[in-house]
Formats: sequence, structure tokens, C-alpha cells
Amino acid sequence: MTPPSPAALAGVRVIEMGQLIAGPFAGKTLGEFGADVVKIEPPGAGDPLRNWRLIKNGTSVWWQVQSRNKRSVAIDLRAPDGQQLARQLIAEADVLIENFRPGTLEGWGLSPDELHALNPGLVILRISGYGQTGPYRDLPGFGVIGEAMGGLRHLTAEPGRVPVRVGVSIGDTLAALHGVIGVMMALYHRKVNGGAGQVIDVALHEAVFNVMESLLPEYSAFGAVREAAGSALPGIAPSNAYACQDGWVLVAGNGDSIFKRLMTTIGRDDLGSAPDLADNAGRVARVAEIDAAIGAWTNGKTVQQVLDALAAARVPAGKVYTARDIAEDPHYRARVMILRQATRDGDTMEVHGIVPKLSATPGTVRASAPHVGDDTDSVLREMGLSSEQIAALRDKEIIQ
Repeated sequence: MTPPSPAALAGVRVIEMGQLIAGPFAGKTLGEFGADVVKIEPPGAGDPLRNWRLIKNGTSVWWQVQSRNKRSVAIDLRAPDGQQLARQLIAEADVLIENFRPGTLEGWGLSPDELHALNPGLVILRISGYGQTGPYRDLPGFGVIGEAMGGLRHLTAEPGRVPVRVGVSIGDTLAALHGVIGVMMALYHRKVNGGAGQVIDVALHEAVFNVMESLLPEYSAFGAVREAAGSALPGIAPSNAYACQDGWVLVAGNGDSIFKRLMTTIGRDDLGSAPDLADNAGRVARVAEIDAAIGAWTNGKTVQQVLDALAAARVPAGKVYTARDIAEDPHYRARVMILRQATRDGDTMEVHGIVPKLSATPGTVRASAPHVGDDTDSVLREMGLSSEQIAALRDKEIIQ
């Protein structure tokens, strides 16, 4: 029998000094694929995410996903002794993740230059609102501000109405995912090309801007400012949300052959065979008429009736899922996107599965999210500290 492959990132040591969402989401992703993620938290309350949104047994259920596969070491980084402990940890690490305001590491004597002097191969991921350089670098920035500056918020509204948030912290998670890509590139460069460690500088607004499609080229080439379009996809037709008797269905009928099948299904072969609607440009010119025709058909049917009819016609369509819909959907379970996970307080809950899915080295949940300082002693012993040294640091409240 062929022995199982090691985890994709087995042997990679990550020190996570971030908090809340962007930095920790990057650490979560690396940890799911085998990296040893040591999370440094402040003694006492720890990462503020522990107390965000819905709380069970004193801890946010969000924390249970964001911090699985991590080890918690509680160190006061404001104290010189705590900063020295961090240096010792980082000296043996492959990756450092931080999402503090620019200048914070430097103020602690942990600047990239100082850390690379200790550990030349270190990959440092720095996530911040506006990046480590530029005129805005010192301004405070959260994901919602990055979404606004990146151009996303201007588009998330019905025309003429107030811009609304996407509903999740998309700016933070986009920055985290860009950060993970950067980490993997830097580790590859170090291993394959013999390169030194480097700094990865991710700004929240730049991560959002990077996925804004043709926003800037359209302005540059035509002076066109893309505006909010509600649920429609501007310049692509038909692609919209349509009301049914018991909810909404998203229909993407914008492929040329798909459009013809869609029109046949809704009883509008006159539109499906119209010469000027044979391509996207023609359909965009008559999008209001097409949307009205589709809406008139969906309005007399249930969501399931619409989905069944469009599935039979091979037209992409889907309902607008709630958390309940996801939990009850057999496809999510077949794809192992819903996991049962235990907490360290003895509870179990269903949580998000792992993406992406690797055939030989898939991601795993090896450990539940820690309490503050659960792993302080074991990690410090790995560094060579004695029980007496650990006790002395705890007496001085440097660690928990």
C-alpha cells in the first residue's frame, strides 16, 4: 500500500501576529494544509474575534473556524521581554503574518530588516489598510474602507440608492487570499530559486481593486464610470435575479446558445430567433425587454419549478441560498463542504469545509480552536525554555 502523502505544507512554521480577520484568515488557510501555525495573542482577552458576533460558552462560533489548526501562545508584545520571545519564535519560523497598522512592528524592534538579520529566509506577510508606503499608509483602515476605496461599494446598490456592504468582510478575506498567494510564491522562490526571504505588502483596497474586472480600463479608454446595477451584470445579458412566487432565482442566460434555449423554455421563441438578439451586444441593447419577459415567466412559478425547467434546458440558474439552505443541501455534503467540528469546551457544530480541494494532499482539520494561551508552555519548551524560566515570565505577566 502506498503511504499517505504528507500535508502540502508539512514542515512550514508560521507565526501569526495578526488579529480579527485579514491576517488570521491567511493563517487559517495555511494551517488547513499542514502548516504549523503558532498564534501570538495578548494575555487576557486574546484576539478580539473571540468575542465577535454570536457567542457560545463564552467564545464566538466564528473563532472556532478562523482559528482551528492553530496553537495559541499568549505574550505581551508591548513588553521588552515579550518582544524578545517573539524574536526567538520568529528566528525559527518560515513565515510571519501580521496585520497591524504600519510602523507597529518597527516600534517593537521587529522591523523586517531586524527580523531578516535573525532569519534571512523569513517570509513576512504584512496586511494593512493602505499598504506600507504611500501618503495614506498611517491612516487606520478596515476591510469596509478597503471595499469603498477599491471601487466595490460604489457598485453594490440598486441604481440611485445607498451603497450597501456585500454582507461579509470581503475586503479582509480578499486581502488574506492575496497574502496567501504571495506567501506561496515567496516560499517557492526561496526553495526552488535559492532566494532569500522577502516582505509581502498587501493593502486591503488593492486586493479589492484587483478583482474589479474592467473598471479602470473602461474609464481610461472611454471615460465610462461603471455605476450600480442592482442584481444585473452590466453589459452582459440576460443575467439577473427574477422574482418567483416564493423567492428569487438568478438566471444566467447570456451565452448565445443558452439564450435561445432559455427563450424556448419561457415560450418566447420570437426573442430567441430574433437576428438582433443573436449576440450579447444586441441583447444588451434590449435588456429591459428581455428581463421583463423572463420575469413574467418566473413570476407565475415557484422557485423549484423554475429551477427544474431551466435545469432540463441546460440554462444556468440558482436560488438565493440562506444558511439553512446550505445546511440542508445534499451537494454541499457530497462535496464535504460541511464538517462536524468539536470545540475545546465539549460542543460540536457544523462548520465550513476546506477550499481548495487537493487530490493528493487535501486540507484537514487536525485541531480545534484554542483557548487563550493553551499552548504557551509547550511552545516555549520547544524553544528551549525551562519550567523555571516559563514560571518567571508568567509571574511578570509577560505570558499567560
